[in-house]
Amino acid sequence: MSEGDCTAPGDLVTEAEVEALVRGICFKTGPPRTVGVELEWFVHEPRPTPWAPLRPERLDAAYVALRALPLSSALTVEPGGQLELSSLPAATLTECVSAMTADLTAVRTALSHHGLVLSGHGTDPWRPPRRVLHQPRYDALEASLDRAGPAGRSMMCSSASVQVCLDAGHEEPGPLGHGRRWLLAHLLGAVLVAAFANSPMLGGRPTGWRSTRQVLWERIDSGRSGAPPLDAEPRAAWARHVLDAPVMCVRTQSGPWQVPDGLTFREWVRTGAPRPPTRSDLDYHLTTLFPPVRPRGHLELRMIDAQPGDDGWLVPLAVTTALFDDPEAAETAYRAVKPLAERAGPLPAPHNALWREAARAGLTDPELREAATVCFTAALDALPRLGAGPDVRRAVADFTHRYVVRGRCPADDVLDRLHAPEPAQGRTVRS
Repeated sequence: MSEGDCTAPGDLVTEAEVEALVRGICFKTGPPRTVGVELEWFVHEPRPTPWAPLRPERLDAAYVALRALPLSSALTVEPGGQLELSSLPAATLTECVSAMTADLTAVRTALSHHGLVLSGHGTDPWRPPRRVLHQPRYDALEASLDRAGPAGRSMMCSSASVQVCLDAGHEEPGPLGHGRRWLLAHLLGAVLVAAFANSPMLGGRPTGWRSTRQVLWERIDSGRSGAPPLDAEPRAAWARHVLDAPVMCVRTQSGPWQVPDGLTFREWVRTGAPRPPTRSDLDYHLTTLFPPVRPRGHLELRMIDAQPGDDGWLVPLAVTTALFDDPEAAETAYRAVKPLAERAGPLPAPHNALWREAARAGLTDPELREAATVCFTAALDALPRLGAGPDVRRAVADFTHRYVVRGRCPADDVLDRLHAPEPAQGRTVRS
C-alpha cells in the first residue's frame, strides 16, 4: 500500500493540531475490504557464491532494468540494496497473490539476464552490512541509529521482511473492530515472529536467535521501534506516541540534514527550534517510526521475516489475512493469543519478554507452539471462506504440518544444515 501524505506542506502546526491530525489519519475505519503485501528480498550471485560482493554499477544496471518493467507493484531499493515490491491494495487475497506472483516472475526473469537471483532471508546470512544508497534520508537515519549501537546499520542493510497490510476494521467493537484488530496484531505478532522466524545467521555466523531480524529491531532506539501502550484507546495512544517519539532529522534545502539528539516531536512543536516544524515535517516524521504494527490508515504488520523459496511469502500473507478478515478465525485467534499478554508484561512490543522469547526460541516455546497450532488451524479452515485458491491452501497446509505442529520454524532448517556433519571427501561408500 502506498505512502500518502496526510498533511499539506508548508503550514505551521501546534501541539493540538498534531494530535488531531494524527488521530484523523491513523485508523480509517470501515468494513475490511482490501489486503496488500510488501516483500523485501536480498539480491545476490547465484550459488555456489551467494556471498560474493556485488559491484555497485552492476547492481545499478540491474535495477535500471527492473524499473523499466510494467509492474503493478511499486519497486523500491532499501539502503543495503535489498529489493522491495509493494503491492497495490487488492480486493481479495487471491487478487493480491496473483498480482504479486506475476510481478515476481517478471523481476526474476529480468535479474537472471544480469546473472543475479532473489532469496528470502530475514537477515543476510552471508555478507556484512554495506550501504549502497547514499541519500540524505539514509545518511540521517544511519547517524541517528548509530547512537544506540551497531544494530541500526544491520537493520538498514542486512534485514528483509514480509509486511502484511490490512484495513483497520470497523469503528464498532467486535472481532473485526479496529480496537480488537489493534490488540490482536500485537499479541498475534509474537506468534508470527516465532512461526516465521528465518534469520538465525548474520554476516556468515549463527547468532543464537531464530529471528535475528527481530532482535535488530528491538535493539535500535525504542522510541522509534516500539509500540505504544495497549491499555489506551488506539487513536489516542498512537497520537501521544507520535508526539513523544524522537525526531530523526530536520530536513534542509541543501547540505546534510540535521540529526538532533533526544528531540521529540512534541518538544520541536513547543520550542520551534532549530526551526518551526511544518505539516510536511509531521508527515515525514510518521515515515521514520518503525513499530511492529504501524497504523497508516490501514494496519501494517512489520514483524515477519522474509521467507525461503520462491513462494514462501504466500503463507504469512494468507495466514495473517485469514486470522484478521474472517470473523470466526479472528475470534479463535484472539482467544488463543490473549493469555500471552501476561507473559508480555507492561513493556510494549517488541521490547518485552514475550517478543524476545519468540525471536530466540521460535516454536520450541510450548505456549507459542500451542497458540500457533490453534491459529494456523483456524486460518486453514477460513481460507476457503475467503475464496483462497488450492495452491494457497496447500502452501499453508504444508507449512503447518512441516513446521507448526512439529514446533519448528524455517530457521531450524538453516540450523540443521549448519550443524550437519560434513560429507566424507574422496571416499567411496560401499553397502
